Parts: sequence; structure tokens; C-alpha cells
Amino acid sequence: MTRRRSSERRRPATGRARRVERRPRTWSRTVTERSDALDLERGVFKLSPREMAQSLKRSAERSTRRKSSPLRSAMSMLTFYENRAGQNLSASRKQAIHRAKDELRKLYGRNPPRA
Repeated sequence: MTRRRSSERRRPATGRARRVERRPRTWSRTVTERSDALDLERGVFKLSPREMAQSLKRSAERSTRRKSSPLRSAMSMLTFYENRAGQNLSASRKQAIHRAKDELRKLYGRNPPRA
């Protein structure tokens, strides 16, 4: 009996590998759908900037699982979407997300960052 090296792979018993077509899974999609911090409303990132900010504020304030302030949780979800889930966003949607961040700051009484 010969010993197998750890680098060698076992072949399937049938002699050929099965090919199963699956949709690619993206972790960013899972995070936006099932975030542990916020329960997001469906289609929140497709809304107008003001509605997006109001929805994120509602979600952040309702959440009992968040680890930081509601503003930080909502802002981090927007930033996450912009950086990961929304890599293929159009310029107008990216602009809408930036405006939503400003709206979120206004809703919480914070000054917008200096340009």
C-alpha cells in the first residue's frame, strides 16, 4: 500500500469530477442582506439620498445588536456598500451615496465634513 502525500488530491470514485453550476457567492451581498448590526429595509440603496438616510437612521435606532452609536452604524453601512457591494455603481449612484452621508449627518445634527 502506497502512502499518499498531503499535496495529492483524491479523485472521485467515478473516475471523473462532477461539475455543478452554481451562482457565485459574494460575501458582500450576504453582509448587506444579513448584517448582524442592522436590519436593512429592502432596496434601501436604491432610494433617494434623503430617503436612504432616513431608512438607515430608522434601522440603526431600532437595532439592539449594534456595537456603536446609531450614526456610526448607519454611516459604516453606507461606506461598506460604497466600497464593496457597490463596486460597479454608476457615477450618479455614487454621488447619491455621498449625498446620503451628508443627509445622515444632518439628521443627527452633525456638521458636514470640510471639503
